Parts: sequence; structure tokens; C-alpha cells
Amino acid sequence: MSAEIICVGTELLLGDILNGNAQFLAQQLAQLGIPHYYQTVVGDNPERLKQVIEIAISRAQILIFTGGLGPTPDDLTCETIADFFQAPLVEHPEIIEDITQKFAQRGRVMSPSNRKQALIPQGAEILPNPTGTAPGIIWQPRPEITIFTFPGVPSEMHPMWKETAVPFLKSQGWGKEIIYSRSLKFWGIGESALAEKVASYLKLPNPTVAPYAGKGEVRLRVSAKANSETAAEALIAPVEKQIKEIAGLDFYGINDDTPASVVGELLRASRETLSVAESCTGGGLGQMLTEISGSSDYFWGGVISYDNSVKVRLLGVNQEDLDKFGAVSATVAEQMAIGVKTRLSTTWGLSITGIAGPTGGTDTKPVGLVYVGLAGPKDEVASFEYHFGAARGRSLIRHVSANAALDNLRRRLLTR
Repeated sequence: MSAEIICVGTELLLGDILNGNAQFLAQQLAQLGIPHYYQTVVGDNPERLKQVIEIAISRAQILIFTGGLGPTPDDLTCETIADFFQAPLVEHPEIIEDITQKFAQRGRVMSPSNRKQALIPQGAEILPNPTGTAPGIIWQPRPEITIFTFPGVPSEMHPMWKETAVPFLKSQGWGKEIIYSRSLKFWGIGESALAEKVASYLKLPNPTVAPYAGKGEVRLRVSAKANSETAAEALIAPVEKQIKEIAGLDFYGINDDTPASVVGELLRASRETLSVAESCTGGGLGQMLTEISGSSDYFWGGVISYDNSVKVRLLGVNQEDLDKFGAVSATVAEQMAIGVKTRLSTTWGLSITGIAGPTGGTDTKPVGLVYVGLAGPKDEVASFEYHFGAARGRSLIRHVSANAALDNLRRRLLTR
């Protein structure tokens, strides 16, 4: 038995709204151990929605709909489902009373169009909506098919799922097994290179291991199916340990870890401090660091030295070196790191200078060329050169530049 998620709304197809409901439901299904192999997005069109239902019932036994339960003419989910299964719609006075009370609590009178939300297929159970006016349904139009409908508003759908749908599914025997996942994160290695290193693990049946990449980093999702989270973690633990050993310093964290949070914990543990000097990232590195709660324990501040005069006056970069090597150079990156470390009196100084584009590149210094400087507590200094490529775009170049800088500091903190 498997589930299929069907999200209804033309606004989803147009990209006006991010489809977070599908992600939420996918995670929730995993926690119940319910496999799901397909997700569908369809516009507010009855005929196309019927086509989707026809396909879905041929490959899944649980159909979960979100969206299209409102009072407007284009909200057609419930009546289309009823029409597909040739069931009449029945008006429920208790739903009208609930909607009327909710309007009254807001000092308003229920619109006649809201009566439409009280119509549900004959034989369906009401799935209560504690906050909004659109109830959902739990319905078994055929013995082998169970249908859930939810409004598209996440703040309404989430409690409806947790308070009613989950208990119902557990009463049907689901939830005895779960699918639990851990995301292992890597920086400084490509997806294909990592996949080659851990190739034997990608064939495991339980836990399973799958690679995926995004925004400069690579992840391995390790998922186990078991009767409890503890049992799943026990299956995952030895595989995780072996993969970490294979990856070495390329592994940096798990789940919600970021390069900034990992560096922060290392600095806090060693009671050391950090300051940053940024050019092409324009404060992005400092923002990553200060997004971490408690970062004031180790992050003291930074300088956004976009103009060369700031590099010279505030960071002490040598004007002759600027003229000779240019602002985007290893020499200037190192001097920026030394300068911010010295002026802010921190243990470490970290700098970034580069060409984020889309303009400013040359044949010798193309868009995507970035230098990172790192100055340490024993007057050591180093620089690192990156070629991120113009195709990544300005925003992504800035993002990966900041994380690359943090990764260099992480490696240095772990290997000194």
C-alpha cells in the first residue's frame, strides 16, 4: 500500500506559491512508514483533476489532496472528487454552524458562498478545520481507496493532519514502522566523486543511501525503516560511521548543521574569536555567522571593504600591492585577513575578495574567481583560490564563497 500527494491550484503551476505542503506531507508519511512514490500538481480544472484521480487510484491506495476547498467558483476539489466516484454531495448543517460562528468571532457575517464548503460527498467523514472555514474529508469511496482532503493554507492543513489524519491512519494499522533519515553533509567534494567513494553503500537495502547536491555542498541521505526511531538510528549508526571515515575532512555535519554553525561550535569549544573582511560577498559571511544563536561568544564583527580605499584605510592593505596584483588576488586576500584580525583583536581573521558578476570579469580574472584569506593565532596566513564559474550566477557565487571561506577555517581548526 502506498500514498499519493495531489496538490490542487493553478497558482502552484504558475510558481506564485511555493509548494511546501508536499514537502510537509512527504515527511509526515515517512514518519508513519507509509511509502509514497508520486506527487502531482494540477490546476483548478475539473477534467484534468479527474484524469489525475484516474491515474492515482491505479497506483496508490491513499490519496491526499491539498487545495481547492475554498468558497470561490474555482475551488472545485471536493465536488470533482464526488463526481468522479459518482457520489452525491450532502450539505452538513454542523459545518454551516461552525463557519457562522467563526465569522461571528471576527465580527463578520458568513457570506452565502461559504455554504459551498458544507457540501461533502455522501458517506464521507468530516475532517475538522480548527482555524479556517474549509473542512476536509476522510472518505473511502471504494474498499481499497482512502481519500483525505485538506485546505491549501499550511497553517490550517498542518493541525488538521496531525490532530485527525494521523490518529485515523494509526487506527488503520499505520505508524507501526517509520522511515527515519539522517542527512550527512559534505563540502569540498563533488557529488560524483563522493558517490564513487561510497559506491558500495548506495546498494544497501536497509538503510538506503542516496546522494544529492545543492548550493555547493553534497549530501548523503541515509534512511532506515524500522519499528521505532531508536531502532532506525541503530541501523544507520554503523553506516554513518563508515561513511564519515571514508570522507574524512570533506564531511562537515548532519541534518540542520551549516558551515557557520559547525565553525561556531569549534570556536566556542576552543574559546577563540573570529572577525571577517568581505568584498564581493557584501556582508553575506557575517550574516551567516550572526544567524547562529549565541554567535556573539566568538564572532566579534567584520568590515565590508567593497571599495579599495576601505581596504587600504581600515584593513591596512598595501596600495602598491593593490595596484600590482589587483583587489582580487591572493596577496590582497591575505592582507585583508591579517588587517581585520589585527584591528578587531581576534584569534582568527577570515577574508573574501572576488568577482561575483555578472559584470567585472576579464580574460585573466573571470566572473566567479574568488580568493579567501585566513590569518591565524600564530601569525600564520594562507590564501585559497576558487573558480566558481559565471554560470552559477551572482547570488550563488556569493553564497558558495562565504561557505568556502568557513570550510577553510573549519579544516584548519580540526587539523592544527
